[in-house]
Amino acid sequence: MTPGALSGGDVAALSYGLASLCFLLLSMLLLGNWRARRNARALAGACLLTALWAAGTVALELWAHPLSWYGALLEVLRSGAWLVFVLLLLEPAGLRLNACLLAIAALAAAQLLAGALAAPLASAALLAVLFSRLFLAVLGMLLVEQWYRNTPAPQRWGIKFACLGIGALFVYDFYLYSDALLFRAVSPEIWTARGIVNALAAPLIALSAARNPAWKLGLALSRQMMFRSAALLGSAIYLLAMASSAYYLRYFGGAWGPVMQVAYLGGAGLLLAGVLFSGALRSKLKVFISKHFYTASFDYREEWLRFTRALSGDGPGLGERTIQAVAQLVESPAGALWIRREQDRCEPAASWNMPAQTAVESASSAFCRHLETKQWVIDVPEWLARPNGMPMPDWVLALPQLWLVVPLMLHGRLFGFVALAHPRTPMSLDWEVLDVLKIAGSQAAGYLAHRESADSLLVARQFESFNRMSTFIVHDLKNLVFQLSLLLSNAEKHRANPDFQRDMLGTLDYSVNKMTLLLHKLSRGQSQDVAAPLQLDQLLAQAVSARAGSEPAPVLEVAQGGLTVLANWGRLERVLGHIIQNAIEATAKDGRVLVRLLRERDSAVVELCDNGLGMSEQFIRERLFKPFESTKAAGMGIGVFESREYIREVGGQLEVSSEPAQGTTFRVILPLHGEGATPA
Repeated sequence: MTPGALSGGDVAALSYGLASLCFLLLSMLLLGNWRARRNARALAGACLLTALWAAGTVALELWAHPLSWYGALLEVLRSGAWLVFVLLLLEPAGLRLNACLLAIAALAAAQLLAGALAAPLASAALLAVLFSRLFLAVLGMLLVEQWYRNTPAPQRWGIKFACLGIGALFVYDFYLYSDALLFRAVSPEIWTARGIVNALAAPLIALSAARNPAWKLGLALSRQMMFRSAALLGSAIYLLAMASSAYYLRYFGGAWGPVMQVAYLGGAGLLLAGVLFSGALRSKLKVFISKHFYTASFDYREEWLRFTRALSGDGPGLGERTIQAVAQLVESPAGALWIRREQDRCEPAASWNMPAQTAVESASSAFCRHLETKQWVIDVPEWLARPNGMPMPDWVLALPQLWLVVPLMLHGRLFGFVALAHPRTPMSLDWEVLDVLKIAGSQAAGYLAHRESADSLLVARQFESFNRMSTFIVHDLKNLVFQLSLLLSNAEKHRANPDFQRDMLGTLDYSVNKMTLLLHKLSRGQSQDVAAPLQLDQLLAQAVSARAGSEPAPVLEVAQGGLTVLANWGRLERVLGHIIQNAIEATAKDGRVLVRLLRERDSAVVELCDNGLGMSEQFIRERLFKPFESTKAAGMGIGVFESREYIREVGGQLEVSSEPAQGTTFRVILPLHGEGATPA
């Protein structure tokens, strides 16, 4: 078959068009690194000339002769560019020089032959062209072989795919032109498939370019773009397969064919939606892409922007957002947060997709000291297998889904820690992952500490405002009491109507007493805070009897009398009375309010139980003890807060347990005083 009789010109044009598109895309990626070393520039130039050669071949296939003088010139430029690129990588220098001289001679001979073919090709001229191109192919294979052979073994990992890709270009040229010399004509099938083979070589060259820093790709794809592209490509392939299968069902299904096709496509669509919305599969795809397409485990810019946005944004509480931000770094689906607070204890602050935690860890425990001194991220399963001399706390053992404990360090001090559940897909904890978790923990600690300081400052400002208001009220009340007292004294001197004066005196006396009591509560004189030993059963009896007319009436049970504590009678009675009053208000009239006094070791315990409305764990954790937060229309929201602060002031503790619609139990634990502190 003669060259002019090549059939399937359109197919050949498509084949070489694909090659032109692949190498043009690769050259554009490499041009982003144009200012790098000469190897990168040579590779980009070779890819660009290959794209130009393939595009020129498409034009010659459609409008001219593929073996014309223009085609010969394009062949010389394309082959010469790859020869120059390989020559730049050859070692040692002597081998490079000899190969360079040989390549120059071959290119000069090929150029002379191409210039001599301006006239229509004769048989002898065709053989000369084929021989020159065959010579270039052989020279290219030899140079690629020398390049791979003279590259040290540890470095061959980075060039082996480039050797395969570039070698495939020259090997196929050798196959094409040796076949043409043998049969004195170019095979249309081999010629047409040449473009596809060249296109297949482009990904191999791109892979080696990504592995070599000297001639790596200048344009990088983000993990997010790679993940979306992979998901889109997978979805497209899946939909094409499902559409083909549905067509088969419709074609061979007979009368039921259309129904089966629609049902099949509907089920396939639901399956695809389930897969796309599956967190576990998304996690596995992200880990696969990071492991096999990127040298670093994280896209640090994207991760840090996401982490910062999560901590500084709106939505759930800062504690929950902190858990989510840290957990997303390792694809964990759940976690809990502990923060170091009063009495030097790490208390549960928030949880995400995990039951609310109640365990409190002392900052002086071996677990917290280990986190603070070592600043290690603890792999719980590995630590349980090899304890290293430090036993895990009981709450860790009670959470079988626990995977990691990430310390939150602030200025070299443990501020808290985040406990994370096992990830959706297995993930190796190398040094990079552990370092990222530690840095993220430090940044999260800064945000949490800022929020804690802001809340404390807000409370202090509210108290300052409250105290300023109290000062003004006290001043006004003093004036009012003085005026009323003067009126009372004058009324006693001018008693004209005994009945009227008697009623007036009673009213004035009541007003004076009431405002004096209000003045006493607002002034909070220091003399009233003097602590003294008191009988707790007598104080409870007084507090309960004062509310005997309420509905429901509180009931007092004294399991052990004579318990003595050291406190101020008035303030402690006000604290316990406030809790009792809250229980009465939260309970229906036919409900029950029980006040029980008992002893536990060296402590007196007052349990105040009701079966009223109850409270949620979130309300207890976030609002119950927060000052100026009240659910009552006329409440100031400082009663429970003041109660807890005074109980702590006398060395006690206030515990709360409650369930919505089931009731609430307050436990006031006070240390015994004097001889009562010794166990019986």
